[in-house]
Amino acid sequence: MSSNSIALRLSGMFSLVALVIFLLIGGALYQQVDRGLGLLPGAELDARYSVLESSITRFGTQDHWGKMANKLKLLGEEDKRIRFWVVSSDPTYEYGNPDARIREFATGPTGKRDLHLPGHAYPFKVLVSQFPAKDQRPPLRFMIAIDTANFRTTQHHLLMALISLAFVGVVLASLLGFWVARIGLKPLIKLSDEAQKLAPPKLSGRLQLSPLPPELKQFVNSFNSTLERVETAYSRLESFNADVAHELRSPLTNLIGQTQVALTRGRSAEHYFEVLQSNLEELERLRSIINDMLFLASADQGSKATKLIESSLADEVATTLDYLDFILEDAQVQVSVVGDALVKIEKAHLRRALINLLSNAVQHTSPGQVIEVRIEAREQQVVIGVTNPGELIASEHLPRLFERFYRVDASRSNSGANHGLGLAIVKAIALMHGGDVFVRSEHGGNTFGITLPI
Repeated sequence: MSSNSIALRLSGMFSLVALVIFLLIGGALYQQVDRGLGLLPGAELDARYSVLESSITRFGTQDHWGKMANKLKLLGEEDKRIRFWVVSSDPTYEYGNPDARIREFATGPTGKRDLHLPGHAYPFKVLVSQFPAKDQRPPLRFMIAIDTANFRTTQHHLLMALISLAFVGVVLASLLGFWVARIGLKPLIKLSDEAQKLAPPKLSGRLQLSPLPPELKQFVNSFNSTLERVETAYSRLESFNADVAHELRSPLTNLIGQTQVALTRGRSAEHYFEVLQSNLEELERLRSIINDMLFLASADQGSKATKLIESSLADEVATTLDYLDFILEDAQVQVSVVGDALVKIEKAHLRRALINLLSNAVQHTSPGQVIEVRIEAREQQVVIGVTNPGELIASEHLPRLFERFYRVDASRSNSGANHGLGLAIVKAIALMHGGDVFVRSEHGGNTFGITLPI
């Protein structure tokens, strides 16, 4: 399984959480037990001292001390952890054969202290007490010691047990976490299997929303929305490819047909000239289609207008009308320009867009009518609208009129005069300037236009 697996990641997170929890709980438990074990030696010393204290305090004769020494010996034999030392100026009243180390330790302060003896890994907890002289007995330093090795061993075993339990707990948390993650990810795996079945041209399927956890429903909605956009784009691409093939096939068919006819038998020089002239027109049409497609491909890759110059839009429209003067005269159409604004534009591109907009309007305007170009400066943008009077366009066609090769035959009777990329180029130029396009069909006129940012 890949190291990027979500199940493995979740399992690792479960393990980390379990480790932190075990460390916190185990640490707190160990501290409490360690504190309790640390108090046990002192408590046991206090208990034994309380039993012996009264016997040592009340009697001070030699006979009694002999009995006391026998009692200490029996107590030491019963419990090997316990040791007794008595240090005195009179050797008769001493017990435990105290050596120099013990005698030096006995001279220290009374109370509980640790004593390290050779051959023992852990110290002895020692209770040192002082008894004053009594009858024949001189002052005594009485010491009860208990070996802490058992307590330390118990403490060590507890620590190892906690570590082992933590390790086992982390391993179990990892395994259970992986198992739980696999169960929890089953809907996602199912969605992945369904998504793999979706491939062109079968893009009409959609991921099912039910039954799904709420966390996945938003993802599925987004995925289905994306799939709808992909399906739409794929359908348009198929249509686009068919349109490209059709547009290129027509001039190529004309070229081949005319050339074949010309070559069937001898022709006059004038006839060959006419054939070459007709072929040149078809080749020019091919070149225009190819250049427009290359321009659109460059725009699709994110090209931006960079050579921006602040210009008067009314002046740019006037320049464009001068270029289209013969076309307007042949169509017997007039153009009125309303408004003006100063905007930073790339002149060559904007003029190309204006030519396409005006050419489109001229093609669908009857002789004697007037095309209106309206320039309006608004809050953050300038709107250039080209309105031609004519038959209204059905609303279902409006959103697609700026698509490549899209034509509405019912409302575009002269569509054969162009190759259907003019408005697509207008949109590309608008986007290159950071603007957009729009179209309206109302009140007896059709308005195509662009918006440019101020």
